[in-house]
Amino acid sequence: MKVGIILNPIAGDGRLKRDWADVAGALERHLGRFEMRETLAEGDAERLAIEFAAEGYELVIAAGGDGTASETADGLLQAAREGYDSAALGLLACGTGSDFARGLGLPDDVDAVLERIAACQIRMIDVGRISYIDDHGALASRHFINIASLGLSGHVDRAVNADRRKGRIPAKALFLWRTVTEFFNYHFDDVIVTIDDGEPIAGRVALVAIANGPFFGGGMMIAPDASLDDGQFDIVILRAGGKIALMRDIRLLYTGQHRDHPAVTILRGRKVLVEPVIGAFENSALVDIDGEAPGRVPAEFEIMPRALKLRC
Repeated sequence: MKVGIILNPIAGDGRLKRDWADVAGALERHLGRFEMRETLAEGDAERLAIEFAAEGYELVIAAGGDGTASETADGLLQAAREGYDSAALGLLACGTGSDFARGLGLPDDVDAVLERIAACQIRMIDVGRISYIDDHGALASRHFINIASLGLSGHVDRAVNADRRKGRIPAKALFLWRTVTEFFNYHFDDVIVTIDDGEPIAGRVALVAIANGPFFGGGMMIAPDASLDDGQFDIVILRAGGKIALMRDIRLLYTGQHRDHPAVTILRGRKVLVEPVIGAFENSALVDIDGEAPGRVPAEFEIMPRALKLRC
């Protein structure tokens, strides 16, 4: 089996890079020879994944956080459209959130993860595709493997990614702190949400999450019943309300106990359109795509059933 590694050298405050001698030894024990290539900038993981797939690699392991995993998956899906569809995605998670790995139940220990990758069978999972407006005002699109959302989460992502303590303090603590600080400066967004061909839902929201997996935000179980291979999104709408009360209830997101909260609606569907309401304050809810915040609404989300090979 040809194995390629895409290493983000700064993910998790550079932990995998610092311990690379031990990681490389574990890789060779469990998977044999491999080729490692490092990312240097945003978009590199996507490009490297395309290169690995085109070169006939059968397993491409994203060694980094959710952003690295998402970019790698995006590259593999692009390559598959061009006929290079032999590569499966694997994960060595060490990023700030690592929410996709959390949803898969992957262990923290590198040796244990690689043992699992070596022993498991390939499974086909759903992915999402989002079209949105980027920060330059242009239409953009990409795939996502875990959760895409809009509203407060977009602001939190930007704050977390800019925080100098990222990677040096626990992810849950950093996300919770930034959620609190951003929440009190956040202006609720007025949007229209249309799921499949259903009746549009208009309202002022704090968050709309389009979930393929259950976790985001450093361990928040935003979509407790989400499944990676059921062919549908779980759509979680958190409506605006009193900020003090909502902040108090954010703790419920970590355990999934928000299902019956009066401000929460959870629906299911294959296609979601979110549009800003004309005249809404700032009229521009920020989107979050697997832990990155590259743009804003209007945005369209579409499920791609069993489109990605996963081995982990």
